[in-house]
Amino acid sequence: MELDIVIAFFMMGVIARLLRSNIQFPEALYQTLTLFLMIAIGLKGGIALASHSSASLLPQSLAVIVFGLMLPLLAFPVLFYIGHMNRADSASIAAHYGSVSVGTYAVAVALLESQNIAYEPYFPLFVVLLEMPAIAVGIALANGKQKSIDKRKLLHEVFCNQGMVLMVGALIIGYWAGDRAESIAPLFKDLFHGALALFLLEMGMVAASRVSQLKEMGSFIIAFGVAMPLVGGIIGGLLGAGLGFSTGGTILLSVLGASASYIAVPAAMRVAVPEANPSLSITSSLGVTFPFNVLVGIPCYALYSQWLTN
Repeated sequence: MELDIVIAFFMMGVIARLLRSNIQFPEALYQTLTLFLMIAIGLKGGIALASHSSASLLPQSLAVIVFGLMLPLLAFPVLFYIGHMNRADSASIAAHYGSVSVGTYAVAVALLESQNIAYEPYFPLFVVLLEMPAIAVGIALANGKQKSIDKRKLLHEVFCNQGMVLMVGALIIGYWAGDRAESIAPLFKDLFHGALALFLLEMGMVAASRVSQLKEMGSFIIAFGVAMPLVGGIIGGLLGAGLGFSTGGTILLSVLGASASYIAVPAAMRVAVPEANPSLSITSSLGVTFPFNVLVGIPCYALYSQWLTN
């Protein structure tokens, strides 16, 4: 599988930051691109769901939820017993790796479309479903240490964070509108790859800015940030093939299993496990796992999934 042109923008961002270029990416533009990608992914999934929904969606959805519950349970003992991190940090990082990265998913979709590899068009539903289970498991893994959690605030962060609201909302709108959504396709469909390229330019600079922090955190967090996505990708591919997904769908589930959240989970963990060090989880997910997946992981998951389904 050839790398898509959007990856070049990520690499340009990395190189620009390492060269200490004074590129200033407006914060408002980054936020706009993030919101755009979430809406575009949800809308596309909703439109597809309107014409492709079937009885098989229920068992597939349940299997994906179980998958989301399992990943942090696999990550936690590695962090706690092998990495010798405290319980709060181990639970927080595990939750990040049980959830998903919308940016990584968007890159995988762009690559599949550029290679004309078909996939189940309702996959954004699974992206939404994978947001929540890991947060619940992460809180449970923290061993109930936060007995004074503001439950209303926590539930608000889990269900009303920008990713959840925009993707679920766009999914519902797309499902309701169906073919009528074609009127806004020039914005949310035709410009998707261009918006993704700009998003990855910024993400490349953000990832490169974490290099100095990685030196301080030691080799374990780097090793974990590479090994955990490989484990999640392998399991995701096996699950996708077992559920009868197409090659493209198996690739996407493998990518979802390999990705790590850097939007929804950090906000929830700040409320539920405030003593956890957010720098550890963000540096691991953004500084190690995201660039690894974009540059190396996704092509590997694609080859692996093609081997499983052919």
